[in-house]
Amino acid sequence: MKAIVITELGGPEVLVLRDLPEPEIQAPNEVKVQLRAASVNPIDTKLRQRGTFYPNRWPAILGCDGAGVVVAVGAAVQRFRAGDEVYFCYGGLGDRSGCYAEYTVVPEIALAHKPKSLSFVQAAALPLAVITAWEALGDRGKGTSLVTNAKTALVHAGAGGVGHLAIQLARRSGAAVATTVGSQAKAQFVEQLGATLAIPYKTEDWVSALLNWTAGEGVDFALDTVGGSTFGQTFGVVRPYGSLCTLLEPASDTPWKVARQRNLEIQLTLMLTPQLMNLPAALAHQQHILEQVAALVDRGELQVVVDKSFPLGAAADAHYYLSQRLVQGKVVLVP
Repeated sequence: MKAIVITELGGPEVLVLRDLPEPEIQAPNEVKVQLRAASVNPIDTKLRQRGTFYPNRWPAILGCDGAGVVVAVGAAVQRFRAGDEVYFCYGGLGDRSGCYAEYTVVPEIALAHKPKSLSFVQAAALPLAVITAWEALGDRGKGTSLVTNAKTALVHAGAGGVGHLAIQLARRSGAAVATTVGSQAKAQFVEQLGATLAIPYKTEDWVSALLNWTAGEGVDFALDTVGGSTFGQTFGVVRPYGSLCTLLEPASDTPWKVARQRNLEIQLTLMLTPQLMNLPAALAHQQHILEQVAALVDRGELQVVVDKSFPLGAAADAHYYLSQRLVQGKVVLVP
């Protein structure tokens, strides 16, 4: 099969197209999938630059999520058969082959049936981003949500892969959504998705804009998809006793005193935890999220936007494009 591999760390140029043996089913609960599309995520660029979670295993095939057709199933697989169209988030972290390839093998517990109304390219763009947004808004298998009672919500970088989905999910919960964006084109994009307020952070003081929007009270809930100083600055725009979720590791100089004084509920979200820590129940919950997402998409209640797709062999170009911060929605590779 054709696959994109890395054997060293560096820029997009370390992504190389190679011929490799097709992966084969090794356990009775595994499913072999012929990939029709694979998503490109910021985590991929970080692993390419800094190293995978398993740095001594080379070559590595990146790509955490994809969509394709089942071609073979293990003896214990019950929910899938050859010919089924599926989508999923599994692999690509350095230990198992990822989705930058023509074939992959995935445990049944991680697979969900693809939304019928979506192409493979659209479906591949969903899993990692939508599970992240879903869990960031508070559903982590406990039947609760941080935005259930929120009247106002902030989503940083709302035009991004996670952001454009989080805006829609927060709106479905009944919250009015404000978001930060980098251009007027992105402002128009997020407004079409339901954002009430789009703040161009490069030219406007987003802290003042949010406080004005909430009459000085602050938002009920905020999602930080940016990290760095943005996380700490967001403390001041969340109302006392409000909730804040970040997808990034907090910086060492984070002003925790401000968060404590405001009695904020802080949540750290990493949707890769079930894979990294081998947590079957959590992985099963994420698969259930994908089932619910498929139903929402097929009812027309949630849309995923693919900004641009690239051939598999142009993975380096896809990584470079993602780094330019021009993307509205997602970037996808097509074998």
